[in-house]
Amino acid sequence: MGPGLAQSGTGDGRPHLKLTSLAIMGSTHAQEVATGERFRFGRNWSRFLTRLNDERIEAARQSLGEMLQVDSLAGSAFLDIGSGSGLFSLAARRLGADVTSFDFDPESVACTAELRRRYFADDTRWRVEQGSVLDGTYMRTLGEFDVVYSWGVLHHTGQMWSAVDEAMARVKPGGRLFIALYNHQPVATPYWTMVKRSYNRWPLTRPLWVLAHLVYPTLPSLVVRSVRNRRSPRGMSVWYDLLDWLGGYPFEVARPEEVFDRCVARGFRMTRLKTVGGRMGCNEFVFVRERSA
Repeated sequence: MGPGLAQSGTGDGRPHLKLTSLAIMGSTHAQEVATGERFRFGRNWSRFLTRLNDERIEAARQSLGEMLQVDSLAGSAFLDIGSGSGLFSLAARRLGADVTSFDFDPESVACTAELRRRYFADDTRWRVEQGSVLDGTYMRTLGEFDVVYSWGVLHHTGQMWSAVDEAMARVKPGGRLFIALYNHQPVATPYWTMVKRSYNRWPLTRPLWVLAHLVYPTLPSLVVRSVRNRRSPRGMSVWYDLLDWLGGYPFEVARPEEVFDRCVARGFRMTRLKTVGGRMGCNEFVFVRERSA
């Protein structure tokens, strides 16, 4: 267990982190935000929730089902690592899964808890916690799941490959791993690292970065989407996605073949791949853990 973390029992026999541990975790998060080493994802998500509607929720539900190639997750245990706004935990719950959601950011935890309150109040089949994917002891207390989901999160931990390994370890034999990681770009990656670091360390630069990247690539993307009559992907918001992109720090990237090789070496078989074609953004992967692994 990580430094300063303690456990106590729960009514279902599963250990959980004591409140003192959560205070330490929250303090670490606050310190990283204060020093410009971490973006306040939760604050951005709390604002996104003011725009959340049934259309966005349905788009999220459909996109999750399409990538997993299912119409229902009834009878499945679903782990949402870095639940953020809670939108995809909600989507999984609406697909019938028993959901466990956690996030390192206390404001993100509050967002997810708010969605549970709105749509599944007092639901014992949706658990919301604060935790870190990098805390191996905490992760082991969660058990194994039919679906482990982490979209655009593991590359923000500061230890991406360790986080990927921890996510894989939570998939039961025959279960699925659905992750999305930033695409590696030889020229653009150093640029985006500089932008994100500047955005977090020097708040006065934020309006400049937002204005510059509204002009490109946001506006051209909006024009293309309007011409093709396409809605925002995954039920998300263009504005809050832009802020999330500019502020998303720590920041790591991966080539698709690196993700493939690492997961296959650990007993997984890839069943779905959706890349951004060498551009900026997240490549999406679905793997199945082989029963013989």
